[in-house]
Amino acid sequence: MSVADLPKIELHLHHEGAAPPAFIRQLAFEKKIDLSRIFTDDGSYAFENFVHFLQVYEAATSVLQSPEDFARLTRAILEESARHGVVYTESFLSPDFCGGGDVAAWKEYLHAIREAADQAERDFGIILRGIVTPVRHFGPEKAKRAALCAAETAGDWIVGLGMGGDEGQGHQGDFAYAFDMAREAGLRLTTHAGEFGGPESVWEAIRDLNVERIGHGVRAIEDTKLVQELAARQITLECCPGSNVFLGLYPDLPSHPIARLRDAGVKVTVSTDDPPFFHNTMSREYDMLASAFGWDEDDFRALNQTALDAAFCDADTKARVKEKLESA
Repeated sequence: MSVADLPKIELHLHHEGAAPPAFIRQLAFEKKIDLSRIFTDDGSYAFENFVHFLQVYEAATSVLQSPEDFARLTRAILEESARHGVVYTESFLSPDFCGGGDVAAWKEYLHAIREAADQAERDFGIILRGIVTPVRHFGPEKAKRAALCAAETAGDWIVGLGMGGDEGQGHQGDFAYAFDMAREAGLRLTTHAGEFGGPESVWEAIRDLNVERIGHGVRAIEDTKLVQELAARQITLECCPGSNVFLGLYPDLPSHPIARLRDAGVKVTVSTDDPPFFHNTMSREYDMLASAFGWDEDDFRALNQTALDAAFCDADTKARVKEKLESA
């Protein structure tokens, strides 16, 4: 068996960012919206750097205008993920894109997404859970509205709060109110840090938001004390190596610090982030990591066990996912 054929857990996937370009082009055609500027001649997403990527991301998301659109998107995402062996995924969902942060509208979108996810589980065997995600560059006040949406729908399906967006905007602590609200509702916490923000952004995430997972977090390797802190606290990093290389954070995969972090005792997992934007899949991640670091089946099974331990879902769901991992 190739490592790419192993069943996989993915903990860091942006829902809108996983939209296949053809899907977005079709929606734009149906709605008579001209999005030609965000695609290359071969139909891929076109962007020049991380900030431009965020702009293209939001432009693509602009055609997702109804619960039905998100239901269709959810099925498309899960079918593609299942094709690459993903048996469980946690997806970042933003109420800003699903009803504009209004709780009643968010519940309608969420209902449609969950129905599509349930059908995809029956059809493809993949389990989805949601992490509500404020968008950092939209500011702390909108983050509070997103956190309220999260708190109002917390349970066995909405299992966490995270934060994405431009790490260059503000500080982690600016969003403490939103994270405290989610924590009080029983939600688990993660946030993007240590990608473009550097080691200090990871320190802020630990100190000011008290998260148990970090999205990316790889720049922690630049601070020995921070690496030791992550290992001691058993904070899990949601690493996205292919994304980091594509966006120029590292020149190539052998330069990526995931292996060094793992060797230092930091809990690491593997995800694709925004796969169609970065021409990536979970199968390709596994193949590239095996080639770059010599990892074998045992290494990837251990990574999946780390991911299962760090997953925000309940014990019953973890038991079902464990069966899917072991059945292979």
